[in-house]
Parts: sequence; C-alpha cells; structure tokens
Amino acid sequence: MERDRIGLAEVLAAAEKAAPVRSLDVVAHNLRERFGARYVSFLFLDVVGRRLLRVHEEKATPQERGADQVSLAASAYDEVLRTQRPVVAPENGRGQRVLAPVTNRGDAIGVLELYLTHVTEDVLEQVEEAAHALAYVIVTDRRFTDLYHWGNRTASVTLAAEIQRQLLPSAPSCEAAEFTLAGALVPASDIAGDTYDYSLDEDTLHLSITDAMGHDVDASLMATLVVNASRGARRAGTDLAEQARQTHQALLDHGHHTFATGQLLRIALDGSSAQLVNAGHPWPLRLRNGTVDEIKLAVNLPFGVPAQGTYQVQNLDLRPGDRLLLYTDGVQERQAAAVDLAALLRDTATEHPREIVRALVNAVTEACNGHVKDDATVLCLDWHGPRA
Repeated sequence: MERDRIGLAEVLAAAEKAAPVRSLDVVAHNLRERFGARYVSFLFLDVVGRRLLRVHEEKATPQERGADQVSLAASAYDEVLRTQRPVVAPENGRGQRVLAPVTNRGDAIGVLELYLTHVTEDVLEQVEEAAHALAYVIVTDRRFTDLYHWGNRTASVTLAAEIQRQLLPSAPSCEAAEFTLAGALVPASDIAGDTYDYSLDEDTLHLSITDAMGHDVDASLMATLVVNASRGARRAGTDLAEQARQTHQALLDHGHHTFATGQLLRIALDGSSAQLVNAGHPWPLRLRNGTVDEIKLAVNLPFGVPAQGTYQVQNLDLRPGDRLLLYTDGVQERQAAAVDLAALLRDTATEHPREIVRALVNAVTEACNGHVKDDATVLCLDWHGPRA
C-alpha cells in the first residue's frame, strides 16, 4: 500500500512534467500499470449537470470506450456523483467496472472509469485516491488548455453564451467547514444576462446573483459590467453598501440606459453577521427545520435605475442548519412557474446543495420542454455555522 502511494506521488510529478493536454494520459497509464486495468477513461460533467462527455484513452477499443456522451439520469454515474462514493459492477464476465468520483472541494468535475480483473478493498481505496488526485491535476491544468472547457460542453456555444460563461466562478460548487454551496445557470436561447458569483476570504463569504436586462450579446455585455464592478469593489475591500454603489454606478456610466436586478450578500464566518442588499430581485427562500419561507426584506430599485439613492444594507437571519436559495426570475417565468420551489427544497433537504441545484435545473428545463425562454439561475447555500 505504501509503495503504491509513493507511485501516486510519482504520477502526479509526471503529470506536472507532461503537457497540460497529456496529463490525463499520464494518469491513465499509471493506473493501467498499477492495477492492470484493461481500460481507463475520464468523463466530464457538462455545465448544466445533465450529461457526461467521455475523454478516450488512446489504447482503448471502440467496445471498451462506450458512448461519447452519457445521460446522467438514473445511471451508475449519477449514483457516483450523488453519493460521492465509488461503484463496482460486473462487466460481461470479464472483470469489474469501477467508477469513482473526481471531485475537488465539493466541485464534481466528473467520473473516473476503469475496467479491472479483480477489485479488493485495498485497490478500491487506491482508485479513490487516484480519482481525488486527478481532480487536482484537472483544476491545475485547466488554466493552460481549452481541453477542459471543451469537455463540459454538449452543445455549440454562441458568442453571448461564451461571454456569460466566463463571468461565472470556475467551480460551481464549494465546501468549507462553515458552509456548502452550489450554483447553476440554464441559459435561454437568446441569452438574458444572468450570473452568480461567490468568493471566500479569511473571515467572510461573499455571494451574488444578478440578472441584466436585455437579450443576446447586449445582455452579456451588461452582465460583464455588473459582475466586474461588483468584483472590483469586493476585491478592493469595500463594504457592502459601497460594493452596491459601484455596481449601480457602472451601469449608470456605461449601461446605455439599461438596468440589472441582483442581490449581494456577505456572511461572517464566525456567525456574527449576515447582510444583504436587494436591488429589485426576487426574495430568497430559506429552509429551516422543514419549513420554507420567503425572506421578505426591503427591495431597492435595480442597479442602473437613476432614481435609486444609497442602497440599504439589511441584516439576514441565518442560523446553523439553514438552507438558503437565491434565484433569478427565469426560474419562475410563465412555463417554469409550474415548478414548486418550496416543495423541491423540502424534498431534497438531506441532499448536497449540488443535488438541489441539479434537481431545480432539470425541473425548470422539463417544465419548459427543453426550451428555456429566460435564463434560469440558482445559488444554494447550506450554512453550517462557525467552526468549533
């Protein structure tokens, strides 16, 4: 076991020496050598969380490779990602197929798939370690290549969508001792400017969700103004009121008479405060002790509306065990209104935020018969409270 772990360290070093587009091949080769695997492949989770896209290993036969795209619904891959545990299944009398989650800090990147002759508990533990290490390889290498951007796309992307996607956090999910969060965006056919964002510093969790008015590239450009003004103010260390003011001013100065709704939140990791600015946006939902309520705080005018003065910073009642859901109006537009958000929150109360987000995305997409007419964006936060 110790020798194999040293081998894992060696393969990580080899992956670093290889070109970023070859690091997956290096890891696959190592797994073949260590476990005698007939075939190793990696499947990326797409940006909407409904399909997996396979990255082939060069030495695999067409029969071993399987489909290039795999539907996640009711599959073994879905079980792996949902439970974050490996799955072992017999494979046509020729050994066993092992599926292991490739996840980094709660961000489910995809699934590692191997075909092995024999699987012991020791081998399974080492495969899990390899899958976890692979997550770090991918997180590092995706800064240098488009391979991983290609790997999570199941459809062609318009210019507006490309702009919009680059505004989102690089990881849609994050875990820490104090919280767990996940977000998702279902783009409309003519992009309508939704974004979500989060950031963590030493003592504060920052969250935002915004919806820029308009369509197509114009909406994406307005979303660019909103997100970058908000991030710039946050990174400069301003307070929440000033972050809201700078976001508002960016649209007044450069927004061509458009506006954006949004919410900005700051949560102290020591549990001492949670604050929110609401700029014309739908109220958040909070699940507490099995009951879902709208948090009916004051609503200021949207960012970019000249009549708005100083934005009101309000205290948010947030307690350990609470689940908070932020969403844009596309989640409740005419067709999607059939989706019962409160019921979905209650029914998925024991699931990871990643799963409630995925359930909401699927419900909204199905309610709209696959053609979402307005961006639908959700950001789900589980607040665990300060570390002991």
